[in-house]
Amino acid sequence: MNEDRESIKYAKDIINQLAVIIRTSQIHDVSNVAVVSAIDKFVATMNSLLREYNVLNLELLGEFFYFNETRVRYAMEYLLNFDFLSREFKRRGLGSITFSGRVRDEDIKSFLRAFISAPYAQDPFESLSEGTANIDSITVGPLKKIVEEGDFDIRRVVKKTYFNAVSFTKGVITKIKSGEKVSIKKAKRVVESMVDLILQEEELLLGMTAIKEYDEYTYHHSVNVSILSVALGQRLGLSRKALTELGLVALFHDIGKMEVPPEILNKPTNFNDDEWRIIRKHPFWGVRAILKLKGLDHTSIRTAIVAFEHHLNYDLSGYPKITRPIDLDFYSRIVSLADQYDAMTSSRVYSRIPMAPDKALSVMMERAGTQLDPLLFKFFINMIGVYPIGTLVLLDTKELGLVYGANPVFQDRPRVLIIIDSQGHRVRGPIVDLTEKGQDGKYLRTIIKTMDPNKYRINLAEYLL
Repeated sequence: MNEDRESIKYAKDIINQLAVIIRTSQIHDVSNVAVVSAIDKFVATMNSLLREYNVLNLELLGEFFYFNETRVRYAMEYLLNFDFLSREFKRRGLGSITFSGRVRDEDIKSFLRAFISAPYAQDPFESLSEGTANIDSITVGPLKKIVEEGDFDIRRVVKKTYFNAVSFTKGVITKIKSGEKVSIKKAKRVVESMVDLILQEEELLLGMTAIKEYDEYTYHHSVNVSILSVALGQRLGLSRKALTELGLVALFHDIGKMEVPPEILNKPTNFNDDEWRIIRKHPFWGVRAILKLKGLDHTSIRTAIVAFEHHLNYDLSGYPKITRPIDLDFYSRIVSLADQYDAMTSSRVYSRIPMAPDKALSVMMERAGTQLDPLLFKFFINMIGVYPIGTLVLLDTKELGLVYGANPVFQDRPRVLIIIDSQGHRVRGPIVDLTEKGQDGKYLRTIIKTMDPNKYRINLAEYLL
């Protein structure tokens, strides 16, 4: 057990160093001094460990790396390199690299040559496997599917989990309005199912929050904020227990709005001053509602704090007004980010036209340091991407596509689902990676601008579900 703990201490460094080597070798030739220096450092680390452990296995399962079968927690300072390496493994269908014996500099150089050329082959993993077959110290293995194809439709599970959470939220608010006692513990199972999916299928669940064609904004907004908060918490390295707690507090952040009169909440025009005064009372009402729930415990108190603080702003310039400075709760700062983003990108009764996701992020960037925690915003934009999931983009190939997955390293080069080809015909795919280059080293596709899906009558749900 001590040996496992000791090897995991080095695992983060190994993943980071390997990512640095690959990224540097994508820019320079393997004989370049920068690549050689990175290889020397990596080889020294690996051989030192191999003297103790004989065999070192780095495996990608789902979204996480495992080192000698022990999961490696994402280190905040290495987050970009972890994400980069994960994406590069997936591009090649690579699931594992096993090191044994003694690693030489030439072994790593040979591996890099095979690794870099593999994506251009018809079968990337087969190309990589053949290219590394003569390296005695390195063995590669294929990417394993966590869920075997045909077992069940994961998209259906994601959709069911999402709408179950919406239905639960609606039921809780209805019960509280009618004076019934509600236990916050019952919400835990709902949130746990979302946490499990985010750990396995983050992009699919985030995709659900991008579909903004709902009638009952309040309930969907609560679930969206919970999903966005948990996804951000995962990027920050929170434990599963902490993610569940964060998801719970986020789900109930707006519960005070149930006391806002429906004629104000559903008003189709802008609020007047008196109506805004009522709206701004919902954090107080939220605290009161939560403290009336059954089974008051630490999580309930944390939920009440977030309900009170989520509009206070990072610099305390928001509401409710407070008499003396306080440090905002960590969860409040996360929920504020998710709350603002989802509110701006949603069509509400009093804001029929939602803001484009990239425009919303630009507004939030201006607020970072005042209304929003600047460090957490960096992680948030890294998670969402410059072009968030669901953004309609025009490519330089005259194709139209929907952003399907963010790229944390090259944020202007996400994965895109092509929905209109260069001839103007409606199509379903392929999904293309905008980091892909041709033999001449130039990008195959580049985003020219974002488009309004409403103008083209494009139903996001049809594609993202």
